[in-house]
Amino acid sequence: MIVLGRIVAPFGVGGWVKVHPFGDDPLSWRQMPQWWLSTDPDGKEWAPYTLKACREHGKGGIVASFAEVPDRNGAEAVTGYFVAAPRGALPKPEKDEYYWADLIGLEVFNAAGLSYGKVSGLLSTGAHDVLQIQDGDTERLIPFVAAYVTAVDTAAGKIVVEWDADW
Repeated sequence: MIVLGRIVAPFGVGGWVKVHPFGDDPLSWRQMPQWWLSTDPDGKEWAPYTLKACREHGKGGIVASFAEVPDRNGAEAVTGYFVAAPRGALPKPEKDEYYWADLIGLEVFNAAGLSYGKVSGLLSTGAHDVLQIQDGDTERLIPFVAAYVTAVDTAAGKIVVEWDADW
């Protein structure tokens, strides 16, 4: 399962929910007739929900309605749940686009070949995504933008960045 976002609040009284997406094209999820919800993003217990409708709401956000969530009480019950889909149900990423799940675990190097550790997660700051890189007790935060990330090779398991070790 690829985690796509998280339900953050009910929206209205008709069972709609507001979703915070972990990516930049959440409207493409409308192509999936089912979404899977769980309280644990790393868990194995994903329940399928039938998508009734999905539309853009605000800058980068979406609202969605499910057949299994008929009213505001139901929407409140799924608030905080993570949204996911099996990899095969997702649209194929374009060139130089990646699902966050594909980046987690990759080793990060600078141009000189110095390892900074592995990607432990990503943060969405609104302006751009940020790589969380863990090397023992040291954590680095590097913006996931072309100015700093020069190469991503998921097959080789590595990311190359223009980032000084002292930053």
